[in-house]
Amino acid sequence: MSATVGAADGTLRGRVAVITGASSGLGREFARAAAARGMRLVLADVEPVGLEQLRAELAASVETIARIVDVADGAAVEALAVAAYETFGAVHLLFNNAGVGTAGLIWENSERDWQWTLGVNLWGVIHGMRIFVPRMLAAAQADPTFRARVVNTASMAGLVNPPTSGVYNVSKHAVVSLSESLYHDLALVTEQVRCSVLCPFYVPTGIHDSNRNRPAALANAEAATRSQLAARALVEKAVTQGKVSAADVARMTFDAIGADRFYIVSHPQSLESVRVRGEEIVNLRNPTDPLALRPAVRDALAAAIRE
Repeated sequence: MSATVGAADGTLRGRVAVITGASSGLGREFARAAAARGMRLVLADVEPVGLEQLRAELAASVETIARIVDVADGAAVEALAVAAYETFGAVHLLFNNAGVGTAGLIWENSERDWQWTLGVNLWGVIHGMRIFVPRMLAAAQADPTFRARVVNTASMAGLVNPPTSGVYNVSKHAVVSLSESLYHDLALVTEQVRCSVLCPFYVPTGIHDSNRNRPAALANAEAATRSQLAARALVEKAVTQGKVSAADVARMTFDAIGADRFYIVSHPQSLESVRVRGEEIVNLRNPTDPLALRPAVRDALAAAIRE
């Protein structure tokens, strides 16, 4: 197998990383980890203050540009690619990382909930893939030493289906499917451009507060339902109390890039639920509740919804 970008021989120094959702959480730590490895950075987010703070922090050590980008907007992602290539001439790592969270019983989610969540979580990855990968392939065709990788941020919710997270689950399962499809399609045409999918579990990232960035045009006019409030509270508690940090996940991700690993998980112990789900599909058994191993959490959630 050909060498991968980010191998242990220091091949990341001087190369270029594009990171969406860069101003907080995983994106911010990807940027810091990339800067520590001497990469040049293209940072994108919808939060101008956090984005500028990060740009100023990292520009002291590496070449860095920042752009306000709503990844749900294909034209905005295209403009990001143009800025990246005009500034640095190539992109070697693309982190399709921007994401938002939606909670509640799936039939209670509004059309705007679906539009917002799928727009960022799925269409953001679609736009990044379709806009950057052809440029990477062109660079690979022109230079046999060129290496690049796409890293798509999905979630453990892209591998199992916890209750009261239906819209989010759908978006993240789609990202896993897209990533696996991209992996196989790339293998047909090149070994120089690779991809990975990141499936973090509960990590303190701020995603529980993603409504702060929700466009006014996609805001709900109706008050949140009981299930939505209960699910949000559950997610906030789980996220804020997570023991694996965003910096830990960034380190794991760069280790996986160097090892040319496709699947990246933050909590390997959570794969037991994935194994159970796989066996249920193969054996045509009805689905087991992913919260079955945490009955107290399940009972509290059900009680909050029904009261």
